[in-house]
Amino acid sequence: MSNITAFSTAGLPSVSSLSSALRSIETDASASGMVILKMDRTGHWVFGADQTEVEDNSIWAINPFSFVHGYIAWGEGTVLAEKMVSVAEPLPEVDAPPSGAKRGWEMQIGFTLACTNGEDEGLQARYTTTSVGGKKAVQELATAIAAQVDKDQNKPVPMVALQKEHYQHKTYGRIHTPVFNVVDWASLNGDTASDAAELEVAADEPTSEEPRRRRRGA
Repeated sequence: MSNITAFSTAGLPSVSSLSSALRSIETDASASGMVILKMDRTGHWVFGADQTEVEDNSIWAINPFSFVHGYIAWGEGTVLAEKMVSVAEPLPEVDAPPSGAKRGWEMQIGFTLACTNGEDEGLQARYTTTSVGGKKAVQELATAIAAQVDKDQNKPVPMVALQKEHYQHKTYGRIHTPVFNVVDWASLNGDTASDAAELEVAADEPTSEEPRRRRRGA
């Protein structure tokens, strides 16, 4: 038994039902009491109100039953409304967007995850996204989980390193997009082929224009 976070399956569908539910994200991704994880505009993974940077080489376990999809309406830096459901359910119906919504209803997908090593071990977080790059990364992760479930239902939990890639936009310059690099698979009870502390992950190296920042963001 490793120190990987175990996920409860009480009241959840069988692991075998994950495949079709996760694949539905390809055509279409709320949790309380968790920190919000996101990639900031400079390409750093941060969480919480203090925008704390994740540790280098940290490994995160994705809860395969936590994938959600739905809609969100943003005001001026504030969430005005949000309607999210499990990907096993149809997209929720929405009425007219709330007054002040800058872009109306935007489709959003996401999931929950837990850090398995380092200073943030045990931290549970929620990741959601409306961006094209973010949704593409979640879709690719969901497809990988579905393929893994088809192959081995005993280890449906992806252990991922939070990484990034970028492309050059002719108007906005360098755009960073998230990458969920699957480095191992674990059971719902936390058993994995490798101990999380022993998994080696190649950290994203800073460029000359992007010096390494202190882990605790201001």
